[in-house]
Amino acid sequence: MPLLLLLPAAAALALGLWGLERGRSMWRDESVTWQVAHRPLADLWGLLDRVDAVHGLYYLLLHGLFSLWDGGLWTLRLPSVLATALAAAGVAAVGRRLAGDRAALSAGLLYAVLPPVQTYAQEGRSYALVAAAVVWSTYALLRARWTAYTVLLVLACWLHEFAVLALLAHAPAGWRARGWRWSAGAVCGLLLPLAVLSAGQAGRQLGWLGRPGVADWAAYAVVAAAALLSARFLLARDTPTGGADLPSAPPADGRALVRVALPLALLPAGLLMAVSLVDPWYVDRYVLYSLAGLALLAGTALTRLRPRAWVPITATLAAAFLPWSLWLRTPDSRKDDALAVAAAVRATARPGDAVLFMPSRRREWLLSSPDVYAGLDDLALAGTPTATRSLWGTELPSAEIRSRLAGTPRVVALLDPADEPRDPYPREAVKRQMLVAYFDLCSIREVRGARVALYARPGQCG
Repeated sequence: MPLLLLLPAAAALALGLWGLERGRSMWRDESVTWQVAHRPLADLWGLLDRVDAVHGLYYLLLHGLFSLWDGGLWTLRLPSVLATALAAAGVAAVGRRLAGDRAALSAGLLYAVLPPVQTYAQEGRSYALVAAAVVWSTYALLRARWTAYTVLLVLACWLHEFAVLALLAHAPAGWRARGWRWSAGAVCGLLLPLAVLSAGQAGRQLGWLGRPGVADWAAYAVVAAAALLSARFLLARDTPTGGADLPSAPPADGRALVRVALPLALLPAGLLMAVSLVDPWYVDRYVLYSLAGLALLAGTALTRLRPRAWVPITATLAAAFLPWSLWLRTPDSRKDDALAVAAAVRATARPGDAVLFMPSRRREWLLSSPDVYAGLDDLALAGTPTATRSLWGTELPSAEIRSRLAGTPRVVALLDPADEPRDPYPREAVKRQMLVAYFDLCSIREVRGARVALYARPGQCG
């Protein structure tokens, strides 16, 4: 591998390994990965038949890795670190193919330091792996290696099916090539079984999503503006050569790069956000790979600046990214911290205390800490996650929850933050009503994204 590819990969690897444990924290999605990947293989297959099929291949990969080496957070996150390094090398390879050596190094390094890339490089989810597969499929597209292109995009789509949007981003560069059209059809056909299965799970899988908010549109606007300004700058600085859609050598102008990188930067996120105005499907991490397009455009544009401009702009970017890089390696950079919740429960509960999860899906906070969970009586639990082939198990009817609470002296309640909306479901209402009516609130611990409250019968808090 040329040195120009190794340098961005090494930078991404170093950034990924730096502070990998994030202060011994793990947020709820990673907790799901951990507990699902530790299930027996037969139970894992049973789960995927009911829910989370979209992440099925990733869970199977992690299951195999944990079987070989159960290194906790390192095993959980190391695949994402390595995938990000591979993606950075891929961005450099695409940049070198389209715009030469300086663009390769600049684009690859820029990709490695982008804050969202650093975020998901240290996360036990599939998004960094998807990005690596999409980036290298882009390189295969440029080389007209259709078998490799098809395999890489199928892999990306089976890791997360929204990677199929990369096909639309590749269309402006590839649609004239007969091989690309055959590959696109093969990718769609091989994705179809997963799409059919996950479509039946969509209500359970994506029901928590809302339509894109102001912050989502603002973030997309920043990326789009940076990509469009970079593209305009490249086109203005270069002279058209009338090159082919799939150049066989680095072109003298930036038009081929813009044709490849701009759709990748804009289309996947833009289309998913537009669809989400009707049926909410958008989360920025689902299209993390689109940042490769931004890195290619902005990185190449930086190389075309005069030295007087290049130095202060690069210094400004470095100064802007450093505080983000530091913050991303703290527990506060994620929505919650399942390991901190487990530690708070360990400090609060006595063996045999009852536990209530409010709402029930917050059971995920303790499923990745089985030593803590095993010592508590899960009052509302009807069937375990493994037995019911679900992520969080099933709960008893409201009347039975009420009955069990009536005979309980102490309850540890795991709650969302106070400003989160309460679930209106009857089971959740019964939990709240019983705790208010028949228990005293003895203590409450605030942890990242959660509250751990201890309730006892009146006069028994001591």
